[in-house]
Amino acid sequence: MKKELKTPTLFDALFPIVLLVLMMGAAVYLFGDASSYGPNQIALLLGTGIAAIIGMKNGLSWKEIEKGIVKGISMALGACLILLAVGSLIGTWMLAGTVPTLIYYGLELLNPAFFYAASCLICAVVAMSIGSSWTTAATVGVALMGVAAGMEMSAAITAGAVISGAYFGDKISPLSETTNLAPAVAGTDLFEHIRYMLWTTIPSFILALILFVVLGFSESGKASIEKIEYMQTLLDDSFSLGWYLLIPLVVLLALAIKKMPAFPAVSIGAILGGIWAILFQSDVIAGMIQQGDSHVVGTIKIVWAAFFDGVSFSTPDENLNSLLSRGGMSSMLNTIWLIICALSFGAVLERAGLLKRAVNAILAGATSAGDMISRTILTCIGTNLITADQYMAIVMPGRMYKEEFEKRGLHQLNLSRSLEDGGTLTSPLIPWNTCGAYMHGVLAVHPFEYIFYAFFNVINPILAIIYAFLGVKILRLTPPYHASTKEQQS
Repeated sequence: MKKELKTPTLFDALFPIVLLVLMMGAAVYLFGDASSYGPNQIALLLGTGIAAIIGMKNGLSWKEIEKGIVKGISMALGACLILLAVGSLIGTWMLAGTVPTLIYYGLELLNPAFFYAASCLICAVVAMSIGSSWTTAATVGVALMGVAAGMEMSAAITAGAVISGAYFGDKISPLSETTNLAPAVAGTDLFEHIRYMLWTTIPSFILALILFVVLGFSESGKASIEKIEYMQTLLDDSFSLGWYLLIPLVVLLALAIKKMPAFPAVSIGAILGGIWAILFQSDVIAGMIQQGDSHVVGTIKIVWAAFFDGVSFSTPDENLNSLLSRGGMSSMLNTIWLIICALSFGAVLERAGLLKRAVNAILAGATSAGDMISRTILTCIGTNLITADQYMAIVMPGRMYKEEFEKRGLHQLNLSRSLEDGGTLTSPLIPWNTCGAYMHGVLAVHPFEYIFYAFFNVINPILAIIYAFLGVKILRLTPPYHASTKEQQS
């Protein structure tokens, strides 16, 4: 006879979450920057075990919990494949000279005083064109991190500028998955959703650009012309540079604009990088071939290794070496490990009904538009923290709050905008979230370092909550409250 399931108590729901927060804090305190390389994973697995025990106490079988974990992890398999492909892309593009060429031209063109703001704008334009913050960070973002190193600019601020621009462009692009997902869940039109988001998105982005300009002027004195020229000389001596090395980037961006799925598009870009390395960097490869290997065998081994283990360069400058010696699928394995552990925890919370119980407690007492919108945004942030996935942070609150918004006479556009303001934008700020782990793996800057400079991602949710309580740009339904009725703006 099947055991009757008990409704989780609020204590049941909060206990594993609070315990996880304490363990995560302890991991950061004890291990510092290394907390994402094992300690956080153990904390997440322990939290998963505690949540599973509570679920079994309430009547779930282990088989049901295990099925939930498998389902939760399967949601991220696509992201894991993309991560592996991006690792190969970085490795082959480094070897091909594509990224070094981008860095070289970036040092030539970007003014240190406006570097952070320009980086933000460049990433915004690229992400808006292709609808992908991940692809933008892995290509243009990696190059801008190299330019920052050459100018002796802050890596953390540069990462914040890259992420701010990438997520701004992603958020307002009709090609973006999350931009399509939010209105689909809330039941609104895509382009109405984008237009309505502009009221919070544009002011937030302008504020972010102003802050980046201020920071750029305050740090531009550190970048000397001699240092920039020295870095360019080293790049020119180490690689055969030229405009044709940017063709893999152009091809990848074209595939993204054509809406080819990310995994095959990035994989094609990585393969093209390997071919370009053979065609244009034969001298570089020759210097890496081990003694005893023929030129043909050695070339195959070096390019092959770039796909799975990245590349390692030896120049007179150690900073340049650490910048260029990157990539390979192996560099993404720790990130995938973190994602799997985080999604396991979130999956058990959802399967055991603990997450829904916690969210219902958050919603209790919400009456005004400010209450509903602020709690929706906070729920999205909490879901990002707990389930470690931005799609979950959009879908779950969207499903749970859709009817509540209508009952309170609030148009669904308020919901779809809130899902993006709270769910999409905060995901890269959390180290164990799929997006935060990805950005850490690609940009080589920990989220706890760039969170203070990802101005757009931080300002936008705050501004959205302020709008809600002030009644600015809140769309209401005319009674009777149905999505098809005429809307009025308060």
